[in-house]
Amino acid sequence: MPGLLRGVARTAVVAGTATAVSNRVSRRQAGRWAQQESSAEPAPAAPAAPPPTAAAPTMEEKLDQLKDLATLKDQGVLTEEEFAAQKARILGS
Repeated sequence: MPGLLRGVARTAVVAGTATAVSNRVSRRQAGRWAQQESSAEPAPAAPAAPPPTAAAPTMEEKLDQLKDLATLKDQGVLTEEEFAAQKARILGS
């Protein structure tokens, strides 16, 4: 009889734990859905401010960028075409 009682008690503990975990998962999921629904509602559109213009890079900064690009090309990270495109972008800005 003690073995049967121990088995019943163990089953009750497992079932209670499973129920508690299931309820917690359900509450968390419901909370996530509610949060997604509230964030999915479009906010009133405010007029967009133009992005601040960045100062043009100095020649020294451009040279540093070119040196970094040359290092990447020498290491095989950049192809010749990628290097040329980035070099043109840096020198064009």
